Amino acid sequence: MSGHRPLKRWEKRGVRVNDFLQSVSIPAVFSAGDAATSGSLPLAPVASYEGQVVAANLLKGNHQRPNYLGIPSVVFTVPPLAAVGLSERGACDQNLKFRVKKEDDLDLVFVSATCGNIFWVKVLVEVDTDRILGAHILGSEASEVINLFALAIRSGIRATDLKRMLFANPSSGSNMTRML
Repeated sequence: MSGHRPLKRWEKRGVRVNDFLQSVSIPAVFSAGDAATSGSLPLAPVASYEGQVVAANLLKGNHQRPNYLGIPSVVFTVPPLAAVGLSERGACDQNLKFRVKKEDDLDLVFVSATCGNIFWVKVLVEVDTDRILGAHILGSEASEVINLFALAIRSGIRATDLKRMLFANPSSGSNMTRML
């Protein structure tokens, strides 16, 4: 025995892949979703998205990398708890300078039957760039409102621009200005 260890082809969670979701040890194999160690969130929409990336790379060669920026998640509790982007700890770990806007008891804002109730919101905004770093929402419409924050994070929409947006009322996101 030479004393060197063979290349590990999989981890406890799945196949080790490169930036193109291609196996690092067997180039003919691509992996996505729960079968890959891509570092993404284990969510059904992410697995579907990664499947599209794998298909594109199989058909046209490795040219597409998955973009995991601004992927929202929801915990199916009553009321739902939703999050996107960084937590305070994650922002601190990256040495980012940010402000935190917290609102609780927002149920007076979202009191209509079509909007439901939002009880708690926390939004992190980078000080120098006005970039939304993360959002966390608890309330019956959290799973809808979090998508607006995900869009802002993924598309680079600044907090100031989102705050100036005029939303339809009544709607789940009609009081974004108060959340920012």
